Amino acid sequence: MTNTPPPGMSRGEFVALIAMMFSTIAFSTDAMLPALPVIASELTPDAPNQAGLIVNTFILGLGLGTFLTGPLSDALGRKPVVYGGAALYVFGAALAWVSTSLEMILAARVIQGLGAAGPRVVSLAIIRDLFSGRDMARIISIAMMFFTLVPAIAPLLGAGLIAVAGWRAVFGAFVAFALIFTLWLGLRLPETLQRPLRRPLRWAAMMDAVRQMFTHPTVRLSIFVQTLVMTGLFATLTMVQPIYDQVYGRGDTFPFWFGVVALASGTASLLNAAIVTRFGMRRLVNAALLGQLAVSGAVLALMAVDMSLAFGVFVVWKFGLFCQAGFTVGNLNAIAMEPMGHIAGTAASVIGAVATVFSALLAAPVALMFDGTPLPLILTVFIMAAAGSVLMHRMGRIEATV
Repeated sequence: MTNTPPPGMSRGEFVALIAMMFSTIAFSTDAMLPALPVIASELTPDAPNQAGLIVNTFILGLGLGTFLTGPLSDALGRKPVVYGGAALYVFGAALAWVSTSLEMILAARVIQGLGAAGPRVVSLAIIRDLFSGRDMARIISIAMMFFTLVPAIAPLLGAGLIAVAGWRAVFGAFVAFALIFTLWLGLRLPETLQRPLRRPLRWAAMMDAVRQMFTHPTVRLSIFVQTLVMTGLFATLTMVQPIYDQVYGRGDTFPFWFGVVALASGTASLLNAAIVTRFGMRRLVNAALLGQLAVSGAVLALMAVDMSLAFGVFVVWKFGLFCQAGFTVGNLNAIAMEPMGHIAGTAASVIGAVATVFSALLAAPVALMFDGTPLPLILTVFIMAAAGSVLMHRMGRIEATV
């Protein structure tokens, strides 16, 4: 490990490549949001809420792929797994591009999610291969700064493509995106995990790692809380466009508002990085969940008096939800990884897979509950935050007795 980019690559080029691979997930979900009402009117006009499943099925495929991607890259090398993932991703995007039914698109999005797990997970593994300590943290932080820009840009890009060439063009953009980072990786980045360092894929060892994680109370509870937090986020992604369009009549400006909130709330991740060493991961997670309970509870109280929630109030609530994610998801990952240093690679895959798959499954029925008001979404987030707070309290009590 040299704490330098590979020969022939500048640090700036390396970070840009990693940031692009890392951003595959955000681009694949957020660029789709402006297309949902168009797809609904064309393919499922009698049940428009079902179009939101286009986001959930992608996330479901991502979670399933995440379980395998880490161990596969440890056994086969980093680049082959990225190539295989990119091929699946392109195939899924192309299949969705030519789909004539919503069911075919949903199947294609599962495939696309499976493929997206490759660049998403392996990009972090490549950083780990080349960097350590503070240099590794700095590279990840810079890549994450670029990552926060994607939710601001992707809906605008998606809306522009739809206006010029229709909703199918968004899937064409996904194909182009994958081809660019795959060619870039193939031409400029050498394999970072050499054969002597590779570990054979042993299913018995993976199952033993899963057993260790779910019998450890802190790890188990942190995964459960992360699942609840991500359920609220994924439910928001599937319902936010219909809310802007049908509730507030702002469908045309939805990409702008989504981008503004995403950029503003991105500061939460930076603030968390600055204060987590002082206050600790658990305290920040608890504070974020309690803050979400207070904000969502106040909004629900307003809606009990008058269901016509003001647009500004909804935007502030969504900003608070995205900020909550900045103070919880990373910290919950760190809490779960803390006791699992001896199986860190497999643990990272399992944590990501379990939380992603189950949050996608929980968020899917919420998307179908849209009734022309923000109530189902805000109530779901309130319930998830309340359950998460209870589990964090239990975690604290268990750790106090150890």
